[in-house]
Amino acid sequence: MSYTRVLSTLGCPELTFEAAVALARRHGLGAIELRALAGSMDLPAHFAALYGTPEKLAEQARALGVKVTGLCTSLKAVGGTAADREAFLQFIPWADALGVPWLRVFDAGKSADAAELAEAAATVQWWRELRAKNGWKTDIMIETHDSLLTGAVITRFLAAAPGTAIRWDTHHTWKKGGEDPVVTWHAIKHAVVSIDVKDSISRPSAKHAWTYVLPGDGEFPIAPLREILRAGYVGPVSLEWEKLWHPYLPTLDEALAIAELRDWW
Repeated sequence: MSYTRVLSTLGCPELTFEAAVALARRHGLGAIELRALAGSMDLPAHFAALYGTPEKLAEQARALGVKVTGLCTSLKAVGGTAADREAFLQFIPWADALGVPWLRVFDAGKSADAAELAEAAATVQWWRELRAKNGWKTDIMIETHDSLLTGAVITRFLAAAPGTAIRWDTHHTWKKGGEDPVVTWHAIKHAVVSIDVKDSISRPSAKHAWTYVLPGDGEFPIAPLREILRAGYVGPVSLEWEKLWHPYLPTLDEALAIAELRDWW
């Protein structure tokens, strides 16, 4: 296996940083990404209250021997306000201290038309200018969550914002975009730096036209994608267990155990 399997704290939002690391270790996972901790999604405020300074947090991470592959923010490339950008910028000192390579930013938007792609590209440019001015090391990755779903649409976005890193939500490509993830991969693999996987069945749930299920109990075509990724992808792959948004799901602990037993990812 060439890629790194990663625990996302989206699946265990009640846990502390230390407890999330312990859970990852129990399942033999090489790294974690942070979305929520101890019931809070305001990670900068949580870190400040618990550790005081970015340096102290980094010290704790080193003591735990953990690699943090990403901080998942709520900023939207389309529709983000000045207040949203300010909240996003609070992540930067913590990310740089931890050596986090990527900050997740949602694509947002509804149609991925020319106006939305131009707005998303403008968000990327805003970030690039600020990053260069301040000498920040961390960078952003745009998640294909809402409108950037197929290879063709993502390619159009990359033409508008060349060199942008992509965080690929494989499930949404398949379920919302209606495209075979293998086809999408061949179109966008040069830009992908992080990948999400999850499984579902075609039965409506409270929030979606589908229901998330344990890895291997659903319809997501993981097998051909898994083989391609194992042969040619070296970045993180996260089991995006959306327990925070969907309380009906079993625990992340159970999901990880099943995924490992079935060699699902």
